[in-house]
Amino acid sequence: MEMTKVSEYAHALYGAHGDKAELEAAQRQHEHEAAGDEDQARTWRAIRAAVRQMKGANHS
Repeated sequence: MEMTKVSEYAHALYGAHGDKAELEAAQRQHEHEAAGDEDQARTWRAIRAAVRQMKGANHS
């Protein structure tokens, strides 16, 4: 997934879940890893990292 889409997903997830967005992304990442879907797991890792950056920026 391209970075602009990752950013859009991260913003939407953060808007919907607030500070729990990173946890939500981590859960989805682990679900895909367990299912053997590495492409989707990689996408959720990127979304999780983007959410983490947003959280840091919002808490500064």
